Amino acid sequence: MMSWMKKTKRNLIVGLSVLAVFGLLQLVPYRVSNPAVSVEPKWDSSQTRALVVAACFDCHSNRTRTPWYGKVAPVSWWLTNHVKEGRVAVNFSEWDRPQGEGARGLADSVREGSMPPSYYTWFGLHSDAKLTPAQRANLVAGLIKTFGG
Repeated sequence: MMSWMKKTKRNLIVGLSVLAVFGLLQLVPYRVSNPAVSVEPKWDSSQTRALVVAACFDCHSNRTRTPWYGKVAPVSWWLTNHVKEGRVAVNFSEWDRPQGEGARGLADSVREGSMPPSYYTWFGLHSDAKLTPAQRANLVAGLIKTFGG
């Protein structure tokens, strides 16, 4: 009986410790921020813009929509780094500034299926970013019209 109580006490202490560490992680204020939008590209059509907003803006603009779980550490840390890297590659909200390497191959990235990344729509999350073949083709055509081939 005594070993059962010791085991229960130990498990309770471990559980409370894990909970306390998780709680302390939430105090680290590393979250996605959305600076002001300066200039968007001159889109060829509202359809192209709508497709870019649905499939690309969460990582490649200053209008990131952070889901509830994206506000919980350590997921928030990963998400913040991911968005920062995405904005460095291409930021549709700061088109008046030089864009990263990703801007050159926008249409190719969508055509090849590397953008948006498949994991972005896993488990039904961000389902609006899951492009049908027709939407993907329309987005590629719109990106080419907007930015050139």
